[in-house]
Amino acid sequence: MADLFAPAEAEAAVAQTAPLAERLRPRALEEVVGQEHLTGPDGAIGRMVAAGRLSSMILWGPPGTGKTTIARLLADAVGLRFVAISAVFSGVADLKKAFAEAREHARMGKRTLLFVDEIHRFNRAQQDGFLPYVEDGTVTLVGATTENPSFELNAALLSRAQVLILHRLDARALGALLERAEALEGRPLPVTRPAREAMIASADGDGRFLLNQAETLWSVDLPEPLDPAGLSAFLQRRVAVYDKDREGHYNLISALHKSLRGSDAQAALYYLARMLTAGEEPLYVLRRLVRFASEDVGLADPNALVQCLAAKDSYDFLGSPEGELAIAQACLYLATAPKSNAAYVAQKAAWKSARETGSLMPPQNILNAPTRLMKDIGYGKNYAYDHDTEEGFSGANYWPEEMTPQTYYQPTDRGFEKRVAERLAWWEELRRK
Repeated sequence: MADLFAPAEAEAAVAQTAPLAERLRPRALEEVVGQEHLTGPDGAIGRMVAAGRLSSMILWGPPGTGKTTIARLLADAVGLRFVAISAVFSGVADLKKAFAEAREHARMGKRTLLFVDEIHRFNRAQQDGFLPYVEDGTVTLVGATTENPSFELNAALLSRAQVLILHRLDARALGALLERAEALEGRPLPVTRPAREAMIASADGDGRFLLNQAETLWSVDLPEPLDPAGLSAFLQRRVAVYDKDREGHYNLISALHKSLRGSDAQAALYYLARMLTAGEEPLYVLRRLVRFASEDVGLADPNALVQCLAAKDSYDFLGSPEGELAIAQACLYLATAPKSNAAYVAQKAAWKSARETGSLMPPQNILNAPTRLMKDIGYGKNYAYDHDTEEGFSGANYWPEEMTPQTYYQPTDRGFEKRVAERLAWWEELRRK
């Protein structure tokens, strides 16, 4: 049976049926949008290409920001053979084959750029397997990862590669992608201007997702351009990138904690919403809020801890989504409460003393004496019962004889703690008298 297409025609036919994102893939580094800090003349990649020499590198960035595209264009720009593998689908045998072929091509004067997608998926031993081939120049390694390399990649591998950070695509870059898509298709997107802006916002910085959404819109015959409400009904919003055991999780809880500490109620509520709408476990958030109530509010407002525990009980009782209002209330209470870490500092100092002083006995006057022998040897002797004094305060010594009295807790002059400070100062004055 004869071929339906000649080779050139077959290639053109495949190109026409390829996804829009593939058909729009840049043909040169200067066409890559949103990463000019790397690909521009003064960027790390731009300088390497200008010099005609590449070092091994790790491209770290969110999905849909151009990591694979940049790797392909780098190989073309400096005349390297391009080989791509994915850590999701490849094993040790695939790596050995890639290295053997790279070594053979090197003997013939053709060096290899080995692109490893999702490189963080390789285990530590597999990552170590790259080292000799990177060191002797058999391959120039370009790894791509969406995870923080400092957590996911071996230190030995990181020491042999530059980590280059790709930014999530901003509205300008995403808008440029849509304009290119419209030029390629020869027709505008069937959406109103507000819907176009909503579409860009919903992509959450992912260019591939945006182009896939555009392709979906062009695949149907719409009687009139969609407004934002119509667009929302027609397309699904992209789910925010958030892995509960990875960096996004720690970044957001850190942002929440620091916003609370900085008394920015609006920002704290935003980060709380980011976590809960992305699927974070509400009880995890509540545990962090309870900790914050003791660590950063403390006795400046003792009710902060009560509010957080009440929010936990409310969530246990109501569940989601009704119980999330109680979490938001606790978050706002913490953000607007007076702040003090005096209890936190005091706890750390007291624990340090306890470790250093070992098994020092308390003074005998405050020891319990349940037996005659203990009384005979002085346990509890001359104990001053504070309630029998006029001020309800005896001023007795409660420290081990081998240890001078310490000051761990130093209350601030904020909130309820100001009254605590006044009380402590009054008792100290009575001691001196």
